[in-house]
Amino acid sequence: MVQIDLITGFLGSGKTTFIKAYAQYLMKQGLKIGILENDFGAVNVDMLLLQELLGDQCDLEMVSGGCDSDCHRRRFKTKLIAMGMSGYDRVLVEPSGIYDVDEFFDALHEEPLDQWYEVKNVIAIVDAKLEKRLSEEADFILASEAASAGKIVLSHADLATKEQIEGTIRHLQQAMENIQCSRKLTEDEIIAGNMEALTDVQLQELSGCGYVSSSYRKMDLENHLGFDSLYFMNAPVTKETLPDKVKQILQNPECGKIFRVKGFLKDETGAWYQLNASKDAFDFQPIPTGQEVIIAIGENLNEGEIKKILFDGVDVKSY
Repeated sequence: MVQIDLITGFLGSGKTTFIKAYAQYLMKQGLKIGILENDFGAVNVDMLLLQELLGDQCDLEMVSGGCDSDCHRRRFKTKLIAMGMSGYDRVLVEPSGIYDVDEFFDALHEEPLDQWYEVKNVIAIVDAKLEKRLSEEADFILASEAASAGKIVLSHADLATKEQIEGTIRHLQQAMENIQCSRKLTEDEIIAGNMEALTDVQLQELSGCGYVSSSYRKMDLENHLGFDSLYFMNAPVTKETLPDKVKQILQNPECGKIFRVKGFLKDETGAWYQLNASKDAFDFQPIPTGQEVIIAIGENLNEGEIKKILFDGVDVKSY
């Protein structure tokens, strides 16, 4: 049977950075890997960020967005059926940052997937510098993803203080209690580190961490109306002005609660640059190829205010 891992993580937690390191480790063990990007977005930036992994031992697949949730679930199952016949040793699934983990298990308990796949691990990525004040919906997503995880990885821990890390663990435990999950996280279930500098010992632990069957009070994610993503294609912004403008919208409460801004930009010479930014981290660097798009992800986004800052009031169409 094909072993399959689910890599969860709230918006901007660092799932894609982790998957890069994790997939590279698994390939060093001689495994053939398939990575499935399961996102509701119309443009999957994270898939472009994983292009460097492509080769004889790794393929990338995507479940495209732009449809309702029932259609998306059918596409997810159909894609897993195709991947089950492709000779992978391990499939890694990276879902959207707003995801009901039960959908993953429900799909794999259906025929024929239940005959082809074995759930190996569920790994939850949580930002070590987690915001203290999250909405009830955001706390539910955070807690429900952690509830099933064999291991919790605290990302950006190298940038966090001891007090911030301890505060994040307390917040996570309280969020789990709030949804009536009886699981109590233990020290050996948590790994804190820099996603780009995880050791082979840590990655080995994660590659066999398993998952936990936890019960908790559900919330209807179909109505998570506060969460949103704005996609701006071919936006009129330059390499020189973009970093400062992105920092402005991340800090401006009138723009809404922005968790992450990501995307790609081409400069006047035709060179591509990759953007990946949150309030606590900013990455803007060259990349071999991309697609001209900037995406803002968060809660209660104010499209007009974001456009005013990013594009100097130019009415750029969003998707």
